[in-house]
Amino acid sequence: MGTAFVACHRADDHQIRVTIVTKAMDSEFWQALRAGAEDAAKAHPEVGLSVLAPTREINIDQQVNILEDQILKGVSALAVAPSGVAEILPVLDKAHSRNIPVITVDTDIDWPHKLSYVGTDNRLGGKLAGEYIVKRLNGKGKVALIHGIPGVQTHEDRKNGFLDAIKAAPGIQLVAQQPANSERELALTVMENILTSNPDLDAVFITSDQMALGALEAIDAHHLIDRIITVGFDAGKEALQAVREGRLDAVVAQNPYKMGQEAFLAALKAAKGEPVAERIDTGTRLIDRSNVAMK
Repeated sequence: MGTAFVACHRADDHQIRVTIVTKAMDSEFWQALRAGAEDAAKAHPEVGLSVLAPTREINIDQQVNILEDQILKGVSALAVAPSGVAEILPVLDKAHSRNIPVITVDTDIDWPHKLSYVGTDNRLGGKLAGEYIVKRLNGKGKVALIHGIPGVQTHEDRKNGFLDAIKAAPGIQLVAQQPANSERELALTVMENILTSNPDLDAVFITSDQMALGALEAIDAHHLIDRIITVGFDAGKEALQAVREGRLDAVVAQNPYKMGQEAFLAALKAAKGEPVAERIDTGTRLIDRSNVAMK
């Protein structure tokens, strides 16, 4: 069973019980999402909120177990950031069969019964990163891509948006594309391997902060911080500080706090049988040293 992170209310003591299941709770991103949900729930003392997560994003089986348990407990509504597709769909079908409304948050999924997706336009975010790198390289250079767990829609969209941007620049050569499963230590190793095979690398896009910070450690160890353009995704505090220091060139910013707020509110509406917007865009933009002070 995955580690449970329970939010500000005891869900079992309330008539309406909302559960948000994230992919993990080991990064600023997920902690901010939880905080947003908790703060939104404070205005609704009649609602019980639980925020639960597996110990690592790669532990999809733990997320499945958490969802199974919440369905058995008969929660009023679920908001889920799916860690996998094939593994998660059967349990979501089970929720639907028991008339438990399901919202997806952060990561969308192709499932006909979801009521709403709350999150970022990830493909646009990836495109912004790619366009930034193309511009910085004046349309010519060797680039790499480090992404999250293969098949997870969030990272697939960021990856594909990035590829859209660099395909529009014939002088850009993609020399490496590898997963690091949204884990900092694995990203360090992956970046080391990429640098060993491509010592003349010009830029790298990494599809989450955790992986970007790990990749930076490898780049720094090779004394290449000033030469390799590095772009991350999420805009947590540590990544923004790295942008201020000039170690990370740019980061695509999300708003996980708002995601948490909106996911809770959408799930609450669904639990009450009220209409919910099919898509709730929580915004995205690119931050570099020119505008990081405004963040």
